[in-house]
Amino acid sequence: MTSTIGLAAAALLLIGCAAGPGGGGDGQTSAPEDETLQIAYISFAVANTYDEPMLAAAEEVAAAGNAEITVFDANLDPALQGTLIEDVIASGQYDGMIVQPVYGPAIVDVVQEAMDAGLTVVNIDQILGEDFTTAKTQLKGLSANVLQVPSELGRKLGEKTVEGCAAANLDPCNVAFLHDLKSSSVSIAIWDAFTEATAGSPVTVVAEGETFWNPAAAQTALADIITGNSDIDAVVTSDQGLQGSVLAIEAAGQAAGDYLLVGYGGAEWGRQKVAEGIVFADVVMAPATMGKLGMEALIDALRNDNHWGDRDPSADFPNDGIMTKDTADQFTGEWPG
Repeated sequence: MTSTIGLAAAALLLIGCAAGPGGGGDGQTSAPEDETLQIAYISFAVANTYDEPMLAAAEEVAAAGNAEITVFDANLDPALQGTLIEDVIASGQYDGMIVQPVYGPAIVDVVQEAMDAGLTVVNIDQILGEDFTTAKTQLKGLSANVLQVPSELGRKLGEKTVEGCAAANLDPCNVAFLHDLKSSSVSIAIWDAFTEATAGSPVTVVAEGETFWNPAAAQTALADIITGNSDIDAVVTSDQGLQGSVLAIEAAGQAAGDYLLVGYGGAEWGRQKVAEGIVFADVVMAPATMGKLGMEALIDALRNDNHWGDRDPSADFPNDGIMTKDTADQFTGEWPG
């Protein structure tokens, strides 16, 4: 059974000692196959189309591995996420924990506390640490670290924007850049790498907005930008951001094809729009694969004391993990968009 605990998680019943019931992160005890594992899943945000297939894949693996998941929803709030992890530690109810950080540096200490208390921990999707340029584990003791490097997403996003501007003979190329959540580690890393990749090129960011990975919020953000800026040539953002941007562009009486659109996420929506030529390029992410690998790694650690270390699901992507009109048929979106 899976239960979802949101903002009311602070009321979680605090019982027992801090160590989980079936062993811990020190690798000294392995749980037998007939013992139902209790897993805490610390989500970035449950109500997110990118996160949904990640959690669904993790739940499928857990069900097959005789494990029960309790989902804790950080709802894009790093402080809340830290509190949720403290609740998990204090409850003494869990054998292991999956962590999907909102902002990695904010929860490093409390994740360390969880491991010190005996919990086996696997990190997925986002950097757990302060260096956003590497997929290597930054917190000693993790059983696995399954993620794509966000700075690489930003680099590719920047390079494809430069390429698209050149193909459209745009100089300068005025960009509206829609961040998703400025306070999140992934948004910070993408922005920094995008800025570096476009330095010295005709790409000029003339307006910024924020989407919260929500198409409706993105539509509002770009509508405001278009109203105040008549010289926007390109829009760069996530797939959810692009969905809202297309709606804003069409609501303004324009065609999406009038703008250079460059995205990241690799959703099925993005793949279709790239194949149609509406989106110039889309950098691919693999949320379902990360959820699957993360839960497999955690169960393997708890059952067999095996520790997977670092895994990057994008390592074998075709075309360096970038969808273009010529390569879109090589990909399958792991989430709807």
